Amino acid sequence: MSETTRHHRACHLCEAICGLTIETLGTQILSIKGDPEDSFSRGHICPKAVALQDIQNDPNRLRHPMRRVGNEWQAITWEEAFALVAERLAGIRERHGSNAVAVYQGNPSVHNYGLMTHSNYFLGQLKTRNRFSATSVDQLPHHLTSLMMYGHGLLIPIPDIDHTRFMLILGGNPLASNGSIMTVPDVEKRLKAVRARCGRLVVVDPRRTETAAIADQHLFIRPGEDAALLLGLLSTMFEEGLARPGALPIDGLEALREAVAPFSAESMSLRCGVPAEQIRQLARDFAAADGAVCYGRMGVSTQAFGTLCQWLVQAINLVTGNLDRVGGALCTEPAVDLIATTSGGHFNRWQSRVSGLPEYGGELPVSALAEEMLTEGDGQVRALVTVAGNPVLSTPNGRQLERALDGLEFMLSVDFYINETTRYADLILPPTAPLEHDHYDSTFNLLAVRNVTRFNEAVLPKPAGALHDWEIFVGLAKAYAARLNTELKPTLAPQQMIDLGLRAGPYGDGHPLGLSLERLREYPHGLDIGALKPNLAARLKTANQRIQAAPPLIREDLQRFAARPLPAADRLVLIGRRHVRSNNSWMHNYHRLVKGKPRHQLLMNPLDLDRLGLVDGQRVRVRSRVGAIEVELAASDEMMPGVVSLPHGWGHARPGVQLDVASQQPGASANDLTDERELDVLSGNAVLNGVPVSVEAA
Repeated sequence: MSETTRHHRACHLCEAICGLTIETLGTQILSIKGDPEDSFSRGHICPKAVALQDIQNDPNRLRHPMRRVGNEWQAITWEEAFALVAERLAGIRERHGSNAVAVYQGNPSVHNYGLMTHSNYFLGQLKTRNRFSATSVDQLPHHLTSLMMYGHGLLIPIPDIDHTRFMLILGGNPLASNGSIMTVPDVEKRLKAVRARCGRLVVVDPRRTETAAIADQHLFIRPGEDAALLLGLLSTMFEEGLARPGALPIDGLEALREAVAPFSAESMSLRCGVPAEQIRQLARDFAAADGAVCYGRMGVSTQAFGTLCQWLVQAINLVTGNLDRVGGALCTEPAVDLIATTSGGHFNRWQSRVSGLPEYGGELPVSALAEEMLTEGDGQVRALVTVAGNPVLSTPNGRQLERALDGLEFMLSVDFYINETTRYADLILPPTAPLEHDHYDSTFNLLAVRNVTRFNEAVLPKPAGALHDWEIFVGLAKAYAARLNTELKPTLAPQQMIDLGLRAGPYGDGHPLGLSLERLREYPHGLDIGALKPNLAARLKTANQRIQAAPPLIREDLQRFAARPLPAADRLVLIGRRHVRSNNSWMHNYHRLVKGKPRHQLLMNPLDLDRLGLVDGQRVRVRSRVGAIEVELAASDEMMPGVVSLPHGWGHARPGVQLDVASQQPGASANDLTDERELDVLSGNAVLNGVPVSVEAA
């Protein structure tokens, strides 16, 4: 008989990378618990990690390549699948050109190092400019701001949450997200510790979120108007002599001061709905704190001035001397240093065919994906490859994208579900499940609130006949290269790549730790390398090694902001929301996460219910420019009047979807209401917050 085995690894279902202790008996999972010896998460665990066993045992999860024949799915061999992909994609490329094939990569790609290391081994051979990803759904403004200010799109300063004495959060709800572009397990204890050391936590959000509920102060703000508040704060700091930028090498401070001077707290109050005196006092308190940090996340990125918001967040930290300061915002020094080993990125080297939207880092804004398929002419997208993504539910105007997918000549999905998007695929290639492969968090160690590293061994054996993600891409690459009769360069396994990265990194061959993959295996609970520390000046990748405080393209966007009309007082607008038991669209088929009271209702302030003649619990119809949905209404005084909230990622009652648990609580898709025409014009990022809607009885 098999013996019980104890394993240690990090959960990779969200950005917090909490350490786990997993007990197994053969291939049976007996328990999943938080690891109290984990160097980073200290035993913390959230409900998502416990559901890893639901993923492993899910009867809906695909185990073999599946080809769609009419409305039926048939299993085929890996060899047949690779040959089919090579023939179909090469044929489309020969008839219509390289750009006739598009690629979409979803959020889970960064949670799987095999995808990070090897997806481009195949996708790069397609030679297409029509590449899209979830980046332009919710975080592109972060990367574009860092590229323009610091010279590298991944050089993003992280809140020093363990030492700050004043944390200002806009558009973020870490208690639900477990941190986001801020890898921070056990975030509730860390936020409460800010208050325990006599610090302050201030949350700005149109909803009194779970994080706002534990804050010292919560300020309601009109959705889509965070730039106004941030401008009011920054102009106050300059006007009242609160600016103390410190000793960092900086260009453009005077240009920054001149650019924000017209946007006084009084004029910005009319836009954002926060009283002018509260704006001014917040600026004074922030500047006076002994270590403060401003953090803006998804809610401020997914609006019409998302890049402007992220620039202003950085500028506030900069001018108050809190950038590159303990207790402020600091950059990591990860063991595998992607800043040192990758180019900083590029922007607007080409544009999308139909709307002329700018590329970033070789990707176009995903809001343009459907129109590139639907608009006829030279360069029309006729085939699509999706990787670990569900854009029908996660990108704007999902119904339009459905129509586009239905007209493709060929579609390939690397995924282990027949979901709202992959049901349109001609072929689905399922990888091994999360616990069946090893993993290294190259992305989230780069964004962590401490310098940490660990290698995660596989918990369960790889099933016979299954392939890891990276092996799928190697197989596709070989078949495609053979079809085109081109030479394919050899590649290494992901483990070998990580070993090389560790050895070349700051704690590798030239450091006393001498980190390598073999050495890292000696630390099954992970290795804490130390607290973040000031290092930005040495890590800058700008041409002159100086911070660019007022990038011209971003500064020019202030003109667009100034010309925008004031928001209508009687307008009802939609925002999203997150829940700790959910992560976008792909965790609704697990009983442990969806059990209990449904969490996908439309939240509305009771004053708005009375004004519209609606009642708590009734079915309502929500309309926007692009479509309508029906959903249950829930009265909630946590909502700002004039604002309604619906979580994204639901909407599972679509024909052909094979998700048994999700279909029992299908909900409605918020992205059947979001508008693909509404963008942060500068970056092309989608606008998911502040969507004008009407609500009526269904």
